[in-house]
Amino acid sequence: MLPLAKTVGSLAVIGPLADSRADTEGSWMVFGHVPAAVTVLEGLRAKLPGARIAHAPGPEIRRQVPSMFDQFMPGPKTTPQTPELAEAAFQQAVEAARGADVVIAVMGELANMSGEAASRASLDLPGRQEELLKAVATLGKPVVLVLLNGRPLSINWAAENVPAILEAWQPGTEGGNAVADILFGDASPGGKLPATFPRAASHAPLYYAHNLTHSPEGAKMYNVRYWDGAPKPLYPFGHGLSYTTFSFANLKVAAPQVKAGATATVTVDVTNTGAVAGDEVVQLYVHQKSGHDSRPVRELKGFRRIGLKPGETQAVAFPLGPDELRYWSTAECKWVQEAADFDVWVGADSTATLHAELQVVP
Repeated sequence: MLPLAKTVGSLAVIGPLADSRADTEGSWMVFGHVPAAVTVLEGLRAKLPGARIAHAPGPEIRRQVPSMFDQFMPGPKTTPQTPELAEAAFQQAVEAARGADVVIAVMGELANMSGEAASRASLDLPGRQEELLKAVATLGKPVVLVLLNGRPLSINWAAENVPAILEAWQPGTEGGNAVADILFGDASPGGKLPATFPRAASHAPLYYAHNLTHSPEGAKMYNVRYWDGAPKPLYPFGHGLSYTTFSFANLKVAAPQVKAGATATVTVDVTNTGAVAGDEVVQLYVHQKSGHDSRPVRELKGFRRIGLKPGETQAVAFPLGPDELRYWSTAECKWVQEAADFDVWVGADSTATLHAELQVVP
């Protein structure tokens, strides 16, 4: 995927969050604070002063149960949109998209959908947002989905049908400028997901560091946990794409066997295999194969962000010693390091396949 061209003639910026300062700043603002964030719409207009940019928010989204914090937020309280007004707003957004060269859909959750007393029974895009996204996608225009949200969302349809998705979370004061810099290539995306994205809310809690009794890695049962859908996450922990690609090779453990208390060095070669410069977050995971306590199938034990030019290779090193290999024993109620065999993986996310082994001996 390449960044958008700054020569684009016209943009349609749609979605209920595209020009919302409060939802760009996010939840847990100081009570009484007047939101002053740069919205995505404002950031795009500043980035492309000569482009024709149409804005159509589409139908509004609201919490079905009011937030207890709404009383502290500035501004007048609004009444819900009537079905007639919502339908008119829906059609206006479709028409704006129809008349544009590129569509940027800014969707997700309101700020008051996150924070204290803000759990959700569903992780789908609230309101009619997915319906609007589907309608716009049928127009045959390039579509970019920008997500503003405070939790992982089950965006299954978008993952299959929208060619570019930017997870911006609740980006804060300069959020709109940051989004514009990413979309048009003035900054390289290099962020990684700090949480697993499940395919449905019913799959939660879903996390990569589950233990062997939950779902053994490689076991056939892992593929049939749910009879009505895939059990694996939509996006794994640590996932994130860039405008370039990277490869990992030559994973080595300097001392395949070490005594407990000693440190082994893990090295890997990372290469930018694409055509532009970019950042990658190299991630190290381990699994203790046996012990007095049940150990997770994988645990993140190191990460490094590096920048590489096209074709450039860099050797990245991680220590594996007591700090990385010990764990809190629920049986002994203290930190312990055991003599055991360990799996070691290095890659771009928690599904990394490049593998080595380390043996810790007494």
